[in-house]
Amino acid sequence: MKTSFIAFLLFCGICFGQNNTDTSLYMKSDKVTYLTDIGSESGDLYKTIGHHGPAIENEWMALRIYFNEKVAIDVYSKPNLGLELRKANWYPTPEQQKEGWGADYYKVNATVGLGGVKLWDGEKVVPLNPVSNRLARVRKTDTTSWMEMISKGVSYKGQKVDILVRVTVFSGKREAKVEAICLSKTKVQFVTGVNYFKDFKSDKGSNYIAVWGMHPEDVAASKVEVGAAIKYNPKDYLKNFDDGTQYLLVSKPTKHLETTIISSCAIEKDLNSFEKLVAFLK
Repeated sequence: MKTSFIAFLLFCGICFGQNNTDTSLYMKSDKVTYLTDIGSESGDLYKTIGHHGPAIENEWMALRIYFNEKVAIDVYSKPNLGLELRKANWYPTPEQQKEGWGADYYKVNATVGLGGVKLWDGEKVVPLNPVSNRLARVRKTDTTSWMEMISKGVSYKGQKVDILVRVTVFSGKREAKVEAICLSKTKVQFVTGVNYFKDFKSDKGSNYIAVWGMHPEDVAASKVEVGAAIKYNPKDYLKNFDDGTQYLLVSKPTKHLETTIISSCAIEKDLNSFEKLVAFLK
C-alpha cells in the first residue's frame, strides 16, 4: 500500500509539474535542426526562418515575432489545449485543422500586432528599422518559454539605440508577458498596442484594451473570430490614440516597459466570446 501511495504522489508531481510551453526557431531549409540563436546584419530573415521568426507557445496559443522591419507580434490560435508548434510549424494542413489543430487566424499587416513594440519620437511612430544588426533567441525554463529580438543601431532622435523585445509564456497561465528594454544609456518612449479591423468589437478599461472580430486572414482553412487584449499600467503612459488600424499606447521616457497580452478564439472551450474575454480581463 505504501509503495502504491508513493507511486501516486510521484505521478501527480510529474503531471502537475509538467512544463506545457515550448520554443521554435529553425531555418526553412532545415526543419530538423532547432536553433537557440540567430542574427542578421540586414535585419531581415523573414523568408529564410521557419514561421518568419522566433516562436513560443503554451497550452492556449503560440506567438511569434516577425524577423523583419515589423518586429510585430502575431498569434496562432488553438481550439484545444496542447503543444503544436514542433509538429504544425505554425501552418497545419487543412486536414489537421479539421481534426482540431490550431491555425493562423490573426492578421498583423503593418501594425504592432498584439503587444508589439515600436518607438515614439514625440511626433510619430518610429519602427525598429533599419538596424545595424538584428538578433533573435529562444530559451525554455522549468515553467516558461521565452523569445527575444534585439534590434541594434536603431535611429532615434539623432542617436542610435539598441532595443530588446522579450515575450514570455507560462505553463498553466493564459497571459503572456511582453517586455521592451532599451539596452543603450538613454531613455526612450515606447509604443505598443493591439490592432483591429472593420466591424471589430472593442472595450477599453482603465488598464486594458480588448478587441474581437474576424481577421482578413487567408492562410487558414476557415475563418474564425479572434479576441486579443493588452493589459498595462496606466501610470507608465503619457497618451493613447487610434490610428484607424490599431489602438496605440505611448509610454513615458523609460528604459524598461512591461505589458501583458492574451488571445482567444471563438472555437475554443473557454474564452470563446467577446463578453467572456472582457469578463476575464476584469
